[in-house]
Amino acid sequence: MPTAPAAGDRTIASPPRPVSFREALRFWLKLGFISFGGPAGQIAIMHTELVERRRWISERRFLHALNYCMLLPGPEAQQLATYIGWLMHRTRGGLAAGLLFVLPSLFILVLLSWIYLAWGQLPLVAGLFYGLKPAVTALVLHAAHRIGTRALRNAWLWAIAAAAFVAIFALHAPFPLIVLAAALVGHVGGRHAPQVFAPGGGPGAARQGWGPALIDDDTPTPPHARFGRARLARVLAGGLGLWAAALAALALTSGWQGALAQMGWFFTQAALLTFGGAYAVLPYVYQGAVEQQHWLTGAQMMDGLALGETTPGPLIMVVAFVGFVGGWTRQLFGPDALFLAGAAAAGVATFFTFLPSFVFILAGGPLIESTHGQLRFTAPLTAITAAVVGVILNLALFFAWHVLWPQGLAGGFDGVAALIATGAAIALWRFRLGVMPLLALCALAGLAARLLQGG
Repeated sequence: MPTAPAAGDRTIASPPRPVSFREALRFWLKLGFISFGGPAGQIAIMHTELVERRRWISERRFLHALNYCMLLPGPEAQQLATYIGWLMHRTRGGLAAGLLFVLPSLFILVLLSWIYLAWGQLPLVAGLFYGLKPAVTALVLHAAHRIGTRALRNAWLWAIAAAAFVAIFALHAPFPLIVLAAALVGHVGGRHAPQVFAPGGGPGAARQGWGPALIDDDTPTPPHARFGRARLARVLAGGLGLWAAALAALALTSGWQGALAQMGWFFTQAALLTFGGAYAVLPYVYQGAVEQQHWLTGAQMMDGLALGETTPGPLIMVVAFVGFVGGWTRQLFGPDALFLAGAAAAGVATFFTFLPSFVFILAGGPLIESTHGQLRFTAPLTAITAAVVGVILNLALFFAWHVLWPQGLAGGFDGVAALIATGAAIALWRFRLGVMPLLALCALAGLAARLLQGG
């Protein structure tokens, strides 16, 4: 396995050796188990592993793919993994990367949901979660800093990030509107001030940092990633056909008004509304799942969100918890098969939530690959990336607010959580501690604090 160049080493002249599908498969499986920290943390992990350490893809090609994924509804980190997997190993690579990004989280959430419903709130689990939440807050802040240092290369891009932060934090502007406004600014700015929105670093910048990549700035687009109308039609027909067949099967077996068919239809709609990550669509999921369908209670929804925050994978995986609780409480397969009902409903919710993401990448990837390096396309995406930095900072503050004042201002300040978050931040910035050791230490710290408080 190739290693990253040593600090200050700028003499690497050859790209890493070709990566086999089996080797890539092992990495995508590993990523599925370490992808903590929400989209910002997950993207930072992928950048560290794929751009800096393994050099499978260059900085520019990575950011180009990321910018496209940020335009799409759905979890951008999972879509980015799908995109890179597809670029490296065709459709099977994209499917493997995207599925392995989700499946570990699905299995873990099914297990935790079962424990949650069967045995209630365990003090041990509550203590571990108590320490993990401040760690996640520090991870998101750290990722916002890392992405910001790469994306905000001049005062104009800083101004876009600041405007996006004010828009979402103070004005509560919807995320799609922020993306549209940033794209418009980038489009106009790319014409009148191209130097502001040109890709950063100049030619060969990535080479100077980490050496040439397997998929480098000037690597020709592979044949499978070239745009063609016939291929686009096949992918769209296949995706829509799979969706329709799955929904029809659920309607035929349990009726259109049955819980599984309604979950399939509801989570399809939710998948198309997840601009800006899971928090942007949570009000919609809450309204539909809690207030309209009554699959779970409001308190259970909040507990599910806590589980989603502290497990690997996209935060939108909270839909698996919603599905599990809905299947369990509705006793879909009778009172003696509650776990099976919950697991089936969790699978349905996950399938219909993530199917559109695969279609977006496999259908749109070839068109996006034909545009890298073209300023008329990259300038709006550069502006969108800058805006997303401001949105991520808002998300970090959202986490911090709920961690440090868990009961609101009336409930007082949680000093222990603040100490854990501060320690996590120091470990990340000063000692560059890895994600898994950080989470383990913070979980143990939270458990110890809860045991002492209980004593």
